[in-house]
Amino acid sequence: MSDMISADLVDLDLSAETKEAAARALAERMAARGRVTDLEGFLADVAAREAQMPTGLDGGIGIPHCRSEYVTEPTLAFGRSAAGIDFGAADGPADLVFLIAAPAGADDAHLTILSALARQLMNAEFTAALRSVGDAADAARLIRGEEPAPAEPGGQPAEEPDGEPDGEPVGEAREGAGAGTGDVSGEGSGEPGRPFRIVAVTSCPTGIAHTYMAAEALENAGREAGVDVVVETQGSAGFTRLDPAVIAAADGVILAHDVAVREKDRFAGKPTVDTGVKAAVNRPGELIGEVRSKAARGEVTAAADDDGPAGADGTTPVGRGGESGEGYGTRLRKWLMSGVSYMVPFVAAGGLLIALGFAIGGYEINKAPSVVDHFVWGQADSWAALLYQIGGVSFAFLVPVLAGYIAYGMADRPGLVPGFVGGSIALTIDAGFLGGLAAGLISGGVVLAIQRVRIPAALRGIMPVVVIPLISAAVVGFLMFVVIGKPIASAQEAMTDWLNGLSGANAVLLGALLGLMMCFDLGGPVNKVAYTFATAGIAVSDPSDSAMKIMAAVMAAGMVPPLSMALATTVRGRLFNATERENGKAAWVLGASFISEGAIPFAAADPLRVIPSSMVGGALTGALSMAFGATLRAPHGGVFVVPLIGNPLLYLVAIAAGVCVTTALVIVLKGLRRPVPGAAAQGPDGADPSAPAGSKQPVAA
Repeated sequence: MSDMISADLVDLDLSAETKEAAARALAERMAARGRVTDLEGFLADVAAREAQMPTGLDGGIGIPHCRSEYVTEPTLAFGRSAAGIDFGAADGPADLVFLIAAPAGADDAHLTILSALARQLMNAEFTAALRSVGDAADAARLIRGEEPAPAEPGGQPAEEPDGEPDGEPVGEAREGAGAGTGDVSGEGSGEPGRPFRIVAVTSCPTGIAHTYMAAEALENAGREAGVDVVVETQGSAGFTRLDPAVIAAADGVILAHDVAVREKDRFAGKPTVDTGVKAAVNRPGELIGEVRSKAARGEVTAAADDDGPAGADGTTPVGRGGESGEGYGTRLRKWLMSGVSYMVPFVAAGGLLIALGFAIGGYEINKAPSVVDHFVWGQADSWAALLYQIGGVSFAFLVPVLAGYIAYGMADRPGLVPGFVGGSIALTIDAGFLGGLAAGLISGGVVLAIQRVRIPAALRGIMPVVVIPLISAAVVGFLMFVVIGKPIASAQEAMTDWLNGLSGANAVLLGALLGLMMCFDLGGPVNKVAYTFATAGIAVSDPSDSAMKIMAAVMAAGMVPPLSMALATTVRGRLFNATERENGKAAWVLGASFISEGAIPFAAADPLRVIPSSMVGGALTGALSMAFGATLRAPHGGVFVVPLIGNPLLYLVAIAAGVCVTTALVIVLKGLRRPVPGAAAQGPDGADPSAPAGSKQPVAA
């Protein structure tokens, strides 16, 4: 720890008023010591981590942290604020701020030390000492875990010859370490006279701070409650599996995680509380009480839940990974996004195959006979028909996959069977996309209701294999065929007729709205809603002209943000740092390929300038695309499917107009502030030949 923090990495009079300014002030200290090679690149990584989940903790603590390629070695910087800084904690601003920087490839030994600090932050005596310390060197010694000692001549803290502190190190990175051994009998333990036993898993996206703080909080709460708590921390330094005997002897399980729990099936068949990692940091006592109550009622996990197919974000079913206090609207959005994220690959693959079929064989290829009965190896039309029919099969999964994985997001694996059945019924009765949404939500709700029913232990083994699939599929099938299917099909038909009737100003306004949505969060939920709306319209054998216009407008608008950032970094490179200029080169390809996420690094670093500018350009492009009557049968592909676009020249004009507007707005808005570090004196290649890495330069406004 002695090489991670020193007096010059401590600011006991941190004057920053915002979390961004606090991170910058502490990062500048790291850069001055050569620990950070690109200040702006590192701060962008910090901001991206902060966007995943606020790093404020109850008790007045802020722990901005990240892994970054711009960090040379694991480093800590500490700041103490008299006014307090808002890091998103429920109990108010933080006065103790730790900036934790880890290299992208940090070794386990360093990460273990960082995890030890994270645990120590849950120690009230430790934080009280930091609030009262009057000297930066003393603060650094406290953080390193050294015993208070007089400074040597010159004011430098004494160190052991090997660089390790001579006192007890801060905390222990105890992966799988047990907590209390109280003698209070645990309710529901099944054995009078022994404490209630809990096994827990903690994990967070970065695996540096929250993972270990949650473990420490659970262990401390267990000691206070007289409960044995044994925690497996699945952090950056890997994880040590809990002894199977310890798991077998446990009376309950707490899974506090924001990424997938590895080997989750080990904990099946026990009372389980599944929540986000921050819940374990902020209210561990409540979680312990909740799992004890479940044990007393005999509630256990219905199946050996694994983490299912890995989604784009690598998380477990979304209905279980968030804070238990989340509102219904937040959970509903996450459930819907679960279905959309699994549906998109089917749409992209199927749509591009259909588009290739049209490109080779023309639009009449949809009337070709089945290639099972008629396929000529040397005939181009046969290959076109093959591509079209494969794409059609892939596209046919759109609604069942959407419904199935909405239900999966709500109820885990047991939701898949009724979800897929309900989605297939939606296709059968022509309820379409709306029917898939309803089927997924109903399926998840039915499974959750079944799982709440108390059943004898002897029947639990057949519940996930026989009982839940049988009952849930029957209930969902009845509801879709007999009760709600026809009204939903009528609503779907009415929406289709409305789209087909759009013309003139109404169509242009719809294009502008879809353009705004595509550029609002660059691949996030709002973006996906607009994209799914468009793809649902062309997911038929003969899409309407209006549906193809909507698809064209959505794809055009989605290309604007990354192409605009690429152009802006090219024509006004001095307004961007070296990392952003490098990202701008990649953004050309990403934008041309219709990957809106190519603009995320720019939006994360400067959201107030980049996102509004992108939305203006996207709205203009969407409106122009609709006004020009451009059409598109493929749901993806960017400029590579231009030959399949109706009115391709005007379509490219619409994209170019939006890109130019967004680029101009970004340049103007960024030009109103002072130059960013590393950008003022760029050479011919856009680099800054004179400024040393990490040097202090004027800060952006």
